[in-house]
Amino acid sequence: MYVDSHCHLDFPELAEREDEIVDAMHANDVRHAMCISVTLEDFPRVRAIAERHDGFFASVGVHPDNKDVEEPDVARLVALADHPKVVAIGETGLDYHWHEDRPQWQRDRFRVHIRASRETGKPLVIHTRSAAEDTLRIMREEGAGEVGGVMHCFTETREVAEAALELGFYISFSGIVTFKNAKALKEVARIVPLERMLIETDSPYLAPVPHRGRTNEPAWVVHVAEEIARLREEPVERIAQTTRDNFFRLFRHAQAH
Repeated sequence: MYVDSHCHLDFPELAEREDEIVDAMHANDVRHAMCISVTLEDFPRVRAIAERHDGFFASVGVHPDNKDVEEPDVARLVALADHPKVVAIGETGLDYHWHEDRPQWQRDRFRVHIRASRETGKPLVIHTRSAAEDTLRIMREEGAGEVGGVMHCFTETREVAEAALELGFYISFSGIVTFKNAKALKEVARIVPLERMLIETDSPYLAPVPHRGRTNEPAWVVHVAEEIARLREEPVERIAQTTRDNFFRLFRHAQAH
């Protein structure tokens, strides 16, 4: 049984195919999914998807790339997280790839999410791109390790992975790990302890081989597990079961649902 720990089923590419997508998940034995929030304006749609399906959960947060949106504060995030299907805070973090000026508002927003996570006891879903040093620094300064979370769609170095692991975080691999040219990432997938690993699609983006270039969907998280199994020379069933157990260990508020 598989878990897609990060997907965006409310995005237009997938929203109109919700029933079809869920049927495909079940056909591939993908029974659980985390629907990720990227703005507060769209959060009600994200939460509603989780409410409609057994085994689906939601996060609440504002993605670091989104500038002209409702700005969260701690109280607002805490209030929205007070729902049985909302089990995480995020997607949050830093992205200097699209914001080369390294804006202070990203760092301030990231701190707000960490503080909301600590107040709610719900783990963080962290995005970092071209910003690993500042991401880790703020995580340390704000005590993110007290609640934990996951470095989603990991594409950083072994050293960054090890620093995140030291803070108690999990490392999540997406379809990128199946790409032929992702040699460094494949090495990271070999060395991350299996008990601290998650798998995801980040759908509708980053479809894994053999679907690369198509609109991604949660059913294809199986291919991520298969590649990790190949890299680690372990049965895919073990990757599936362990990453599922890890998901429910990390997102402990999901266990009763």
